[in-house]
Amino acid sequence: MPAGFRILNRTQVASKELVAAYAKLPVANVSDSMSRMTAAGPTLRPMHASGGMAGVALTVKSRPGDNLMLHKAIDMAVPGDVIVVDAGGDLTNALMGELMLAYAVKKGVAGFVLNCAIRDLDAFVETNLPTYAAGVTHRGPYKHGPGEINVPISLGGMVIHPGDIMIGDSDGVHCVPLAEAEAVLKSTQAKSAAEIGQMKAIAEGTNDRSWVDAALKELGCEFPAD
Repeated sequence: MPAGFRILNRTQVASKELVAAYAKLPVANVSDSMSRMTAAGPTLRPMHASGGMAGVALTVKSRPGDNLMLHKAIDMAVPGDVIVVDAGGDLTNALMGELMLAYAVKKGVAGFVLNCAIRDLDAFVETNLPTYAAGVTHRGPYKHGPGEINVPISLGGMVIHPGDIMIGDSDGVHCVPLAEAEAVLKSTQAKSAAEIGQMKAIAEGTNDRSWVDAALKELGCEFPAD
């Protein structure tokens, strides 16, 4: 099977229960629980109206400007999949529009992460299927390949393997490697619970801010004279 033009099967996928647990968590808290070291970059922005995304990665590596493999990935998708496309961030041609969107909804796709452009933006807003993309253009795609499905890809330095957990909200998108998903989930749940306590303290006026001055003094900051 030639590298660069091939279709593979996923060897493992995240469970529905694990995906559902991540769907309840803010992307920022998951990112913090992974040491803030992983991100797809700020250019992948929501193209839908509102709402979060959680699902299992079905990965696509596409030649810039060509959507043949993206079409095939939608054919292969099962309910709950998030189709993640590395098309090099090229915005010259849109790789997806309203017809493909309608088909994806019918297939039960949970969302799209597209390092490329889309078109028919109004349809994405109206349909409200979670979709993150790098831009919008009216100019359509070509369908000649090559490309790959279910291979490791990278978006802005964030590596995604087939079967990993993909999440998204208004802050952007994030990948949780399947091998680390259970540990990251526990850490994120603990962080989210702690933040609920912090919000309660803020509302009650009992939040402790002494750490700010302590940090400044430790760093040698000069304070005004009393």
